[in-house]
Amino acid sequence: PSTFLVVLRRVREAENYSERCRPFILIEFINPRAPSLKRSLRTAPYCFRISFSISFRIDSGVDDVEIPRSRLRDVNCQRNRERRARSSRSSMFNQSNSLRTATSNTSNPMQDFEVVSPPDDSVSSLAFSPASIPQNFLVAGSWDCNVRCWEVEQSGKTVPKSMQSMAAPVLDVCWSDDGTKVFMAGCDKTAKCWDLATNQSVQVAAHDAPIRTCHWIKASTYSCLMTGSWDKTLRFWDLRSPKPAMTINLPERCYCSDVDYPMAVVGTAGRGLIVYQLEGSPREYKPVELSLKYQYRCVAIFRDKKKVPTGFAIGSTEGRVAIHHLNLSTKENFTFKCHRTNGTPNGYQDIYAVNDIAFHPVHGTVATVGGDGTFGFWDKDARTKLKSSETMEQPITRCCFNHNGQIFAYAVSYDWSKGHEYYNPAKKNQIFLRPCYDELKPKATP
Repeated sequence: PSTFLVVLRRVREAENYSERCRPFILIEFINPRAPSLKRSLRTAPYCFRISFSISFRIDSGVDDVEIPRSRLRDVNCQRNRERRARSSRSSMFNQSNSLRTATSNTSNPMQDFEVVSPPDDSVSSLAFSPASIPQNFLVAGSWDCNVRCWEVEQSGKTVPKSMQSMAAPVLDVCWSDDGTKVFMAGCDKTAKCWDLATNQSVQVAAHDAPIRTCHWIKASTYSCLMTGSWDKTLRFWDLRSPKPAMTINLPERCYCSDVDYPMAVVGTAGRGLIVYQLEGSPREYKPVELSLKYQYRCVAIFRDKKKVPTGFAIGSTEGRVAIHHLNLSTKENFTFKCHRTNGTPNGYQDIYAVNDIAFHPVHGTVATVGGDGTFGFWDKDARTKLKSSETMEQPITRCCFNHNGQIFAYAVSYDWSKGHEYYNPAKKNQIFLRPCYDELKPKATP
């Protein structure tokens, strides 16, 4: 029937109950138009009544909530349920992680908030706006040659604000320190500055090959844009000049980089890894050799408890991450495996690339995303895993945190690791937002 009363009854026999037995749910359909029900329903077209034989547990996705028999009660009508849900969602990014509103399905198994109007091709870069502006804005670069910007509201709703295009696929994006500009770099060998106030973009950098990375540097004596390219150079740009203020030659093509003043780390083809000192003027600090045996794919700088950059994490195509401290004993350095299957009966294991790494700005814990379609949260100091996600329909290509660590954004799209024959145009590209502050807290030591 179009309108009905659903009576849910969770039954178990207390004396014969076993954890191996699965209590059943009895669903009955009753016509609410009956005179005995009209008075209780009043103007509400739908109503739920939940009754319990002894007790039952609700799996909220985070914690189990025990409801004893003494608290059995009728649930309000659907209209009131929706009103309360809207009220709860209004502060969702400042509350616990149990707040979920998205519909559970195979494309969103974590029931996170989905960004509207996603890119038309694989997502290559994600970046949240800095703490210098009160709102949360998210920008994403894509292989569809566009950079999109959304405003993220406290309710979890995303509002598309604007879009800029480049002549070729976009490979990286970053923000200026004041949050007024977005820089975008890509396969057309240029980098552009997008002024959000005027919605205009101008070219500010150029290389002889595609630009793989871009980072804004805010120093005490200078500000500049750092670009790393497949032309084997690292260049620093004063936005007032069309020529680079400085060029540093790299041993190979730039594949990944990160900047947290006064440190920069660049990973190249051939497993090259170089740390740069940015204070005063950019210069090489030292090259670093790691025990990783396969190509580096992503790198992220971490800070110590005094909020000073002291090391980095780097992910490889082998499903392994290396944690490296620059000035501490080598005993503090280690690697850990991730983004792998648990194994098969024949003893083989599927291994996927670590596509991106991001450190939580408050807790200092770390998130990794991979080609297996999962994300993981880790405590590098305790060397423990905090959380593993369900598997998405496609790989997760990029991730980032907002400035206060309340929101974790991750992009689900094909990473082309299996070639064109595994590309499925029917699967759409998605960006999800997850309230994550509590999930990234280090576990208390006994």
